[in-house]
Amino acid sequence: MASKYYVVWEGKQPGIYRSWPECQAQVSQHVDAKYKSFPTESEAERAYREGWKKHWGQGKKTGATPAGGRDGKSAAAGKSPAAASAAEIDYDSISVDVGTRGNPGPVEYRGVDTRTGEVIFSCGPVSKGTNNLGEFLAIVHALAYLCKQGSAKTVYSDSRTALKWVKQKEVVTTLPRDESTREIWLLVDRALNWLHAHPYPNKVLKWETERWGEVKADYGRK
Repeated sequence: MASKYYVVWEGKQPGIYRSWPECQAQVSQHVDAKYKSFPTESEAERAYREGWKKHWGQGKKTGATPAGGRDGKSAAAGKSPAAASAAEIDYDSISVDVGTRGNPGPVEYRGVDTRTGEVIFSCGPVSKGTNNLGEFLAIVHALAYLCKQGSAKTVYSDSRTALKWVKQKEVVTTLPRDESTREIWLLVDRALNWLHAHPYPNKVLKWETERWGEVKADYGRK
């Protein structure tokens, strides 16, 4: 049984998929793809039948209540839920995410084009680290990449902790510094040095997973 079921309403081949890689193959580089994950097959089948306008861009609420609230109205001044979320997202941006196997454990991260899902950069796996450190590194990598490009594009991450660390230019973690974590700490120290030395114009924002679905850079390992 799949741990998640992915509904693709608009993509290369719409349907229901049992893994993120299968779903990603349908939505990657497809402009305005619309897809979302569901915890059970029955929920996915119902959502697929009902169409993206009722589900895409919404949180995980289910039931007879109309999408968008108790009175069926969107929070965004009368717009449909999908239109509201699409207007909120800056698609001319980079989205980042981390993939881990254990926490602590091997860590990898990547940055993708938010509109197309195309991978722009990736790193790892690093032998031992934490999810939050990986998210932090991904954000700083994106900022450094955009700095070299002379770009003021927005960066999205779904990690509140990593966003806080970037803002404060400081990480707070219990991961020890020893031989097993040497590689991750070298990267973190380098990232911190970069942040202290480089002001940047880019917005670094929280990807609102509950409303928009999984971040485009997601590894599908949750």
